[in-house]
Amino acid sequence: MPEGDTVWNTARVIEKALQGDVLTGSDFRVPQLATTDLSGWLVAESASRGKHLLLRLTRDGQTPLTLHSHLRMEGAWRAYAPGERWTGRPAYLIRVVLRTQRSVAVGYHLHELALYPTAEEERHVGHLGPDLLGADWDADEAVRRIAEHPDTTIAEALLDQRNLAGVGNLYKAETLFLRGLWPWTPVSQVADLTGTVTLAQKLVASNRGRWTQTTTGSLRRGETSYVYGRRAKPCRRCGSAIQKDEKGERITYWCPRCQPRPA
Repeated sequence: MPEGDTVWNTARVIEKALQGDVLTGSDFRVPQLATTDLSGWLVAESASRGKHLLLRLTRDGQTPLTLHSHLRMEGAWRAYAPGERWTGRPAYLIRVVLRTQRSVAVGYHLHELALYPTAEEERHVGHLGPDLLGADWDADEAVRRIAEHPDTTIAEALLDQRNLAGVGNLYKAETLFLRGLWPWTPVSQVADLTGTVTLAQKLVASNRGRWTQTTTGSLRRGETSYVYGRRAKPCRRCGSAIQKDEKGERITYWCPRCQPRPA
């Protein structure tokens, strides 16, 4: 599950490749947009909102448009120079190609790919909670939303994008380890929700602008996380074997000693 920093970084890649340029061609490989031609549209802004990427387009005399994509588990955008070989993913996973005179942006395995008037963005992303990497970040609002569902586990509450936008499995697991919280602790039993969401935001923000994600401070292979991706390996604090629970996309890692079940 992509994290907010991954999507933010992706938005910067597309910004560098396309922003300020006029599209010379587009190729959509999804049924709902198959006949759409964005040639002549200016790429005005590449923005992220939680895990959603919003490419805003303008054209004289036309209603501004937003090309909206969601990366989910497998999605990615790559930028290439004209004539450069596309090596990001297999060709059958390509969902959209955007061209300018100086760059080509290719979207692979994208989800929720949609084109709509920019004025309607709130209809599509207005349900999201405060963006951990956005100007609207508000820890108090995130806490308020989480606290409205006291019986929800804290792990699920952090992943719910309606509470706060940008946490995935990695930052969920690492935040809960650092706070000493058993992942299935009910929200009502979490003593310091503000401290929990504030730490989650700090962890995500600390990796903004780089692709290697670390919560330990080390960028060396095998040293970037405390519990995430470390099933059966010794806890860095107490030496206990890290545990893993997997249900669909909901993957949880935790240390049974450092994150004990509430009495």
